[in-house]
Formats: sequence, structure tokens, C-alpha cells
Amino acid sequence: MQEEVKNPSGEGNVGVEERAADPVSRDDSVELTDPAGQLAAAVAGLERLQAENAEMQDRLLRRQAEFENFRKRVEREKVELLEYAGMEAARAILPIVDDFERALKAESADKEYARGMEMIHQHLIEALKKLGLEDIECEGRKFDPNLHHAVTRESSESAEEDMILEVYQKGYNFKGRLLRPAMVKVSVRS
Repeated sequence: MQEEVKNPSGEGNVGVEERAADPVSRDDSVELTDPAGQLAAAVAGLERLQAENAEMQDRLLRRQAEFENFRKRVEREKVELLEYAGMEAARAILPIVDDFERALKAESADKEYARGMEMIHQHLIEALKKLGLEDIECEGRKFDPNLHHAVTRESSESAEEDMILEVYQKGYNFKGRLLRPAMVKVSVRS
């Protein structure tokens, strides 16, 4: 028995021999008429689309994470830049603070003038502290090379080894970072 299949172009019937000679029309007609083949093709297409969707979703999540990391990095750099600018401003003002402290140590005949200088100095120090300036405690402490700069060493029987005997110039931290080390005289055992 010869099976007849309609020609896809619509021009009459095609015999078995002609169908066997044309593999493209044979595969198309099997897929078109076979429900299992159609289902398999649909499932394969669905799986392909799901894989593409998963890949696109992964790309989107990665791009969002990259953008979030970029945003955080820019924000952190912005804060660091502002802190650095504040640190440099405080560093520029420190010589003025030193001059005030030297002027306050000098004897003055005019007590009102000396009192005015003390008030100005105090206001300046308070303003710098609000910005984040902290002085480094030195008197009676042990020498720390991370915070202090030893200018001179002096032998001392009364003080233990590496104790700070005198402060020549105050040291400062700015928001937890060393701004300027303190210049000190350190004790040594003889």
C-alpha cells in the first residue's frame, strides 16, 4: 500500500518514492504530524528560552552588584577625599596653634591682652576638635615610635627606660589618623 502525503506547496499528492527522495519534506511532515515530535520541539524550545532567561537574569544580577559596588566605592572615596581635605586644612593651621602656645608661655605685662590671647587660642582648639583634631598624650607616657618623634635622649636614673621626659612640640591625630607626631625627649638608662 502506497501512502500519499500532501505536498506542502499544495500541488497535488506526492508518492512515497518522491517523499523518500526529499529528506527535508519527510522530516517536516513527520514533525508536523507527530504530536510527540511537536511536544519535544516545544519542550526543547522552552528549555532553550529558560536557559537564556537564566543567563540574562544572572547578567542582570551581576551588573546590579557591580553598580552597587561602584556606587559604594565612589561614596567611600568621596568621604575619604573630604577627610583628606579636612586633614590638610588642620595640618596648615597647626603652626598657628604652635605660635599661639609659644605666645601664651611668654610673660606679658598686659594681663587683659594675655587673657584675650588665651580665649582666642581656646576657641581655635575647640573648633579644630569639632572637626576631628585630637592631641596626643605624651607627658609621663612610654615612647611609641608610631606616635612620637624622639628628638633627644637623656640618661635618667629616676625614670624608667623610654619614658617621655619633655614635649618640644605637641603631636596630633585627625579622626584617628596620625596628623603630626609629637617631638619629645626620651629617657635612657645609663
